[in-house]
Parts: sequence; C-alpha cells; structure tokens
Amino acid sequence: MYNSPVPTTAELPSSRQLVRSTVIAAVVAIVLLVTVVFPAEYGKDWTGVGRLLGLTEMGEIKTALAREAAAEAAAAAQQRADNHAQQHASGQPHAHDAAAPTPAPAQPQAMSAPAPAPTSTSAAAATNAPAANAWRDELSVVLKPGEGTEIKLVMKEGEKAYFAWTVQGGVVNYDTHGDGGGRSISYVKGRGVPSDEGELVAAFTGNHGWFWRNRGKQDVTLVLRTRGDYSELKRAK
Repeated sequence: MYNSPVPTTAELPSSRQLVRSTVIAAVVAIVLLVTVVFPAEYGKDWTGVGRLLGLTEMGEIKTALAREAAAEAAAAAQQRADNHAQQHASGQPHAHDAAAPTPAPAQPQAMSAPAPAPTSTSAAAATNAPAANAWRDELSVVLKPGEGTEIKLVMKEGEKAYFAWTVQGGVVNYDTHGDGGGRSISYVKGRGVPSDEGELVAAFTGNHGWFWRNRGKQDVTLVLRTRGDYSELKRAK
C-alpha cells in the first residue's frame, strides 16, 4: 500500500507567506465588494467601475423595486389595520374572537343590485367623460428610464373626477391609489400600459391619483388631463 511522504518543514509555507496570502485575498475581496457587489445589489458605485460594467443600473432597479414592494406592503398593512378598527367600532365579530356569537340567519329578502365600490373605471366606463376641450387641468411630465412620478387630486369622499393619460414614446407601470386621514387604498395597477382613461371616485377624503414609473430604456412623455370634483391637483416632489 502506497503512503504519501510527509512534507518536510522546508516544503511547508512560512508564516510570512500565509500572512501575505491572507492579505491579498482580503484586498481582492474588498475590491470585488466595492466594484461589483455594491453596484449590482444596491446601486452604490463609488468608483464608476460598476456603471462601466452595466451593474449600477441593475442595482438601482433592484433597490427601486424593493422600495416599491415595501411601500405596497405598508399600505396593505395600514388598510388591514383600518378595516380592523372599523369592525371593532361597529361591533362586528372578528375571526380571532372565539366567543363571537353566530349571527342569526337572515330573513329572505328580495335580491337587489349591490352598491358599486369606489373604483377607478376602465376606458369603457368613460363614455360619459367630457370632451377633450373641456378638461380643467393638463400636465406633461418627461420620465427618464427608471424614473417615476406621482400626481394626486385633493378630493372629498364620494367626489368624482374624470381623467385621461397617455404615454408618448413608450409604456409605463402605474398604480392608482389614495391616502389621507390615516387611511390608504389601491384602486388599480398596471404594467406596460400606454394609456388609460375613466373616472375616479374618492373612497374617502384625502389625496387620490396615480404613480407612474418608466421601466423602458428611453425617455417617455406622460400627458395627464383631468376635470371634475377636486379642489387641487398636485405633483409630489
């Protein structure tokens, strides 16, 4: 049976060589961290190498998506908390209330059409919208690749506003939503949409409108036209 010979002391690396190898490995790791990892994962490019390699844009998109996901999760949590508080205030039983009494069966009643929930209607529902020459406000915004913008209408609960927006030179992702008085709501979302029009009914008093983001590789021009029951149109800075 063959046994490998035991290396002699002269053949083993010295302490100085081990330290040098460790230092070199640490330096290489730091360089890769600064020039590759941070630009690709977080959009942080202090040396400019990440942008030359096309990694910085990827990191910026990742961080933007993470911020949007966090904002959506926070809005959903706030909406659930508001609904929970409203149920407590109205005395309605909850799923977690084990002692909640079983409601008595309701008496048969004539069926009636349910009341429509506050929503942002599609283009098909905009047939009653006013003609283009009757728009109250018109706003044009240029969005660079990866850039977003938010425009809101200040509305009271139940007020209705007509809108029409188009994208020149591409498409956008959008989220029609509202907030105010500690409440928030998301009406409708879309990805890769060139235009939309319809009416927006305020679910509560506050700010109701849109957030758009250009995920394309070229600049686009967003044109928004509005009219109806609102006191102010404002663009978030």
